[in-house]
Amino acid sequence: MANGYIRKTGVAAIAAAVVTMAAWRAPLASSILSASPTPSVATVSAAVPAAVAGASYAPVVERVMPAVVTLRVEKRAKMVPTDQQIPEELRRFFGDQLPQSRGQRVPRTPQRGLGSGVIASSDGYILTNNHVVEGVDTVKVELPDSRTFTAKVIGTDPATDLAVVKIDATNLPTLVFGDSDAVKIGDVALAFGNPLGVGETVTSGIISAKGRQTNTGDGYQDFLQTDAAINHGNSGGALVNAGGELIGIPSQILSPSDGNIGLGFAIPSNMAKSVMDQLIANGTVRRAMLGVRIQPISPDLASALGLSSARGALVSTVDEGSPAARAGLKQGDVITHYNGKSVADNNQLRNAVASTMPGTTVPLQILRNGRSDTLQATVGELAPAKEKPGVASEPKGEGRYGMTLQSSAKGLVVTDLDPSGIAAESGLREGDVIEKINGTGIKSVEELKTALDRKDGKASLVLINREGVSLFLTLAAQ
Repeated sequence: MANGYIRKTGVAAIAAAVVTMAAWRAPLASSILSASPTPSVATVSAAVPAAVAGASYAPVVERVMPAVVTLRVEKRAKMVPTDQQIPEELRRFFGDQLPQSRGQRVPRTPQRGLGSGVIASSDGYILTNNHVVEGVDTVKVELPDSRTFTAKVIGTDPATDLAVVKIDATNLPTLVFGDSDAVKIGDVALAFGNPLGVGETVTSGIISAKGRQTNTGDGYQDFLQTDAAINHGNSGGALVNAGGELIGIPSQILSPSDGNIGLGFAIPSNMAKSVMDQLIANGTVRRAMLGVRIQPISPDLASALGLSSARGALVSTVDEGSPAARAGLKQGDVITHYNGKSVADNNQLRNAVASTMPGTTVPLQILRNGRSDTLQATVGELAPAKEKPGVASEPKGEGRYGMTLQSSAKGLVVTDLDPSGIAAESGLREGDVIEKINGTGIKSVEELKTALDRKDGKASLVLINREGVSLFLTLAAQ
């Protein structure tokens, strides 16, 4: 997904765009982060019965539309001098030697923007996108019943592109927060908003993908991808399921130009609700940190690790001095349960940490060398990650694995790869540093050849360092 192909769904958002699902570093592994929830202020009401195939969605639209609002934002213009006016800085410097200015100070044209929002509580809390309200001076909220209010920005979270504003009103209609984790590819989705300022509209589509990519900050961002539902101007509006439950907040569209090719992205409701609750309670978001970097377990990795299935999250790095290190977690451990609940994969583990308040002690059930153990970890609070330097590479891939290697203090640097070779097909990249083979440290090409020369025909478990991040791969036997 090219960064330039992502477009915010707001038509004229004033603030600098905060990219939440593109322009992120490769999702290899990351310190776990999350927004920990506080008691929700959202009013819960009965969901609309799901529409059946071929039936009208009018009952859903009638239920949802009153809770979706329009946000008109404005950034005040600065006064600038006319050509005849002498700048005040020069006047202060030269004093009375300069003639009096007869020019006038004239304002630049105010910058205005448009977005949408979702009424999250009957007393006026409204959930929207950060890029709709970031850096603006005034926010006007227009309700579907034609009432207009001036809103106060309660809090913003650029990392998830979410924000909360508040209007002075009561007895407002609200939406039911659905469970975005239960959303499946192929589910019907309806998007509500005010595209191009033409008024409240609804468009339909299906959930075409769901997943996670790294964000511009320090972790991961969940997303729901829809086919045809999300359009320009839906930023901050509502993505609902066929029962009228809120399952996401539209944020972006995928576009190779300024047009819409029918693919849009939404922030899942579970994440949105957690962030919203914290913004309302504290005006900011605290993120939990376990201090490990994890990766999914492929069938090949499961076989190499001696696991009975590919379930769980594989620990590729344990940060020194982190909560994970203090708890006793080690590289190569497989986390199978977090806080008493089964971990299916690395995404589920991140979601579990996402529901944990920093400072909470939780049990971690792990598999280490085929044996099960339970550790106690007190999660910390995430700090901004530092950029990690890359490793230089040199040309000419060769050898039976299709890679050229160079010795270094930490291992063997892959300086070039044959694109059709086994190493490249196994996931190795130029610049990777091979540190261990099957748990044994590697310092020379001869040691690597010996370690890979397996008689049982099984793939070898390879530990590499990629731009400062440890990662396990498997390399087929030859």
